[in-house]
Amino acid sequence: MHRCQGRDIPFQIPEFVCMAIDLTAFSPKQLDALISEAKRRKTALRKRKPIAAIRKRIVDFATAEGYTVQELFGGRAGASAKAPAAKKTTKKAAKTGRKLGKVPPKYRNPAVPTETWTGRGKQPRWMAALVKKGRKPEDFLIKK
Repeated sequence: MHRCQGRDIPFQIPEFVCMAIDLTAFSPKQLDALISEAKRRKTALRKRKPIAAIRKRIVDFATAEGYTVQELFGGRAGASAKAPAAKKTTKKAAKTGRKLGKVPPKYRNPAVPTETWTGRGKQPRWMAALVKKGRKPEDFLIKK
């Protein structure tokens, strides 16, 4: 049994349904007021234009003024064509600052010699298991 609005019900329903208004406590006059308010809200929502149309108008307006939506509001650019190009240049600029080379491996799995580890980042599972059994990381060092 589940509880919803103080009653036991034999099945589970979503929480937002349980938070609904208990209509049994309303008088006929209050119910009519609630219905008319709901109808007004429904009419107002129907009159609204679709979100996609509004987004397109905003993007078009911003583009016509020489801006991207990302510049104006931050976050994702959405349908803007200029934002991905700007993103690529920032990635490229970040790469030119510090060059990271490929690091040679320092450790090798004795059971499977193709499994190696550079010593950076999280310990691989094979090494963690062997260390847990009592072996030392120095046992797996690759000799130069």
